[in-house]
Amino acid sequence: MVNTKTFINEILRDYERKRDRALREKEMRVEDIYHRIPRIAEIDQEITKVSIGISRSILNQSEDPEKALQSLKDKLNALKQEKAYLLTENNIPVQYLEVQYQCSHCQDRGFLPSGEKCSCFKQQLINKAYSMSNLSDILKKENFQSFNINLFSNEIAPGQETSPQNNMLEVLNICEGFVFNFDKQNEENLLFYGPTGLGKTFLTNCIAKALLDKGKIVVYQTAFKIFEVLEAIRFHNSQDKDHYQLLFDADLLIIDDLGTEITNTFTNSELFNIINSRLLSNKKTLISTNLTLKEIMNNYDDRIFSRLFSKYTLLKFFGNDLRWQT
Repeated sequence: MVNTKTFINEILRDYERKRDRALREKEMRVEDIYHRIPRIAEIDQEITKVSIGISRSILNQSEDPEKALQSLKDKLNALKQEKAYLLTENNIPVQYLEVQYQCSHCQDRGFLPSGEKCSCFKQQLINKAYSMSNLSDILKKENFQSFNINLFSNEIAPGQETSPQNNMLEVLNICEGFVFNFDKQNEENLLFYGPTGLGKTFLTNCIAKALLDKGKIVVYQTAFKIFEVLEAIRFHNSQDKDHYQLLFDADLLIIDDLGTEITNTFTNSELFNIINSRLLSNKKTLISTNLTLKEIMNNYDDRIFSRLFSKYTLLKFFGNDLRWQT
């Protein structure tokens, strides 16, 4: 994983540029409307005066503040209604004169009022990491639109009850449904298993691309790299805690190539913690592995095996290695 500190200052500067641009564009729109409908400029000036009057009436104790306040509020409402009427009459949305932030949650600051990182900030960190790893280029090529079912044989595979093509049609249908129903609380998680070269990574990329396009936070990493980062944090005092937390907070966590990591007590414990924590918080996970189900059972402890087989949809990939096909 790429160290987030490399990107944070650049992202924050980008947020500042976005806010400045949004404010400039609002000023330009306001000037345009004032030129086209001078009465709106007059209304805005009157609204400012009335708003000042409201503040003064609250502080002024020499007269009946409630009566003065209500009178000013009535005048303010009348001005706002007239302004809204003029905008509507000229086919101009009321929001046209407001600042148009790209993210309404944090108003292009990157942080929420609570001090937490906004989801758009987290996703930018991930997008930067994707850019550095060239994954963004891969997702342009490997997506549901470019998936070619004809690459898979329509002959029944040895030892199977159906053809690789029919099997892949079923897998593809489940994956598209997974994306379509992603926001539903259906506790759906996916486990892709089977030998290399059968389309597991391609379909994983299809899902990642579709969910990124929907604005979801997707973390995609190999099991080997995840445990490398976890080991650095646990045993070498690494400060790369943001990526660690994203393993739990991301809308979708994709663990690719499970089984390529060194399997020991530490990796078993950490893997169970990630899987179980995400299940408890209703966060979805996709795991891809070249292992067979029996190898998964032998390589990982009973707690992991139980979670995977009871909480994940198991999708088997079989057929000829597609990498040898032209």
